Amino acid sequence: MHFKTDQGNKSLNGEEAKKLASEDPDYATRDLYNAIASGNFPSWTFYVQIMPERDALNYRFNPYDVTKVWPHKDYPLIPVGKLVLNKNPENYFAEVEQAAFSPSHLVPGIEASEDKMLQGRLFSYSDTHRHRLGGNYDQIPINRSRNANRMDYSNRDGFMSVMGNYGGYPNYEPNSVAGTAKEDQSYAQSKKFINGVTGRYQPNHPNDDYFQAGELYRKVSTM
Repeated sequence: MHFKTDQGNKSLNGEEAKKLASEDPDYATRDLYNAIASGNFPSWTFYVQIMPERDALNYRFNPYDVTKVWPHKDYPLIPVGKLVLNKNPENYFAEVEQAAFSPSHLVPGIEASEDKMLQGRLFSYSDTHRHRLGGNYDQIPINRSRNANRMDYSNRDGFMSVMGNYGGYPNYEPNSVAGTAKEDQSYAQSKKFINGVTGRYQPNHPNDDYFQAGELYRKVSTM
């Protein structure tokens, strides 16, 4: 997944960066705030790259290696939508300092990959939010789902539960209690077929660790 700026790319030279760091360290924050306030909303185009699962088994490097990028010529960017910042926070604490982002907060149709770094982050982010904001951090207004009805009867109670705590409904599903929302099976997690023998083995993936470094050197050195 990629977010590419629609504003173009500009950089500061070394002298400008040192001057701003000492004289106006809030320069970039103020520039963003003022642009939004004046109606000049910054935006980013959202793209995805899609690799068929069968390709991942035999690609020149491990596609789940976070030190690699997928070449665009093999898997071109597919535009999906735009991210537009069109409103400044009205209360910084309520809307910014209490925000709880996590890679485990997924929308239907997107699932986590086998990326080892991602797998660790899926639970560590939420653990951090529970430590920082409490067990019911997802009930804080800035963190609530806008268009999805939360339905997890086993995830209830705890300090600062302020959304009714599912009333008198049982804490399991399915159940026969009238009026209880049912799980939408169309959003169920996909199934994967795995076979083989468990054990300790050396990785045998053809992981080309030098290809991308060489490509970067060749392209940059010929500019």
